[in-house]
Amino acid sequence: MNEMERNHTRVERRDAVENRQRILNAALRLFEQHGVEKVSMNQIAMEAEVGPGTLYRRYSDKSELCLDLIKDNVDLLFEDIDSFLNQNKDEPPNRRLKEVIRFFIRFRENKAQLLAGVEDSALSLTKRHSLRTQSPIYNELHQLFVQLFNEMSVAGQNHPDSVFKADMLLTTLSRDSYTFLREVRGFTPDTVLEQVCLTFIR
Repeated sequence: MNEMERNHTRVERRDAVENRQRILNAALRLFEQHGVEKVSMNQIAMEAEVGPGTLYRRYSDKSELCLDLIKDNVDLLFEDIDSFLNQNKDEPPNRRLKEVIRFFIRFRENKAQLLAGVEDSALSLTKRHSLRTQSPIYNELHQLFVQLFNEMSVAGQNHPDSVFKADMLLTTLSRDSYTFLREVRGFTPDTVLEQVCLTFIR
């Protein structure tokens, strides 16, 4: 690669970084003003002053954009969970599982808008299922839940019902279910935690 090509590559990379930041800043402004569901990808492109093609090359939909916006917080969430689990290895698995659920409920409360965008921006049920199984948040939590459910079962064995329980627990903590419990049933986050633990943890 000659010097001219290297300079051109550097300019392209700098433009890409700048465009990404403009897109994220614009999306965050719009999401805070109107909510994730009411903002379109075209609105984000206009607010960021980039072409729709530039936006869609980086983000295929709002769920990817929301995930990029909260990824630092997601990283911190799992760092905190890992730190807790490492420091409490000798605690019974049911107590450790309760604390992991508490971490996630606190995260859901603090990052409700963006997390909702990650989970529910897809229009079709099929696509939502696909997003769920591909979501790093879902997969990380599912793996942790299965591991802890397995510990509560016969030592050293994997149980199919652990996978089922993990899926059902995550369904209960999903946006739709959690919002229903909070806004329709009037449960507090602490009440949700206690009821979830009574249901899923013996």
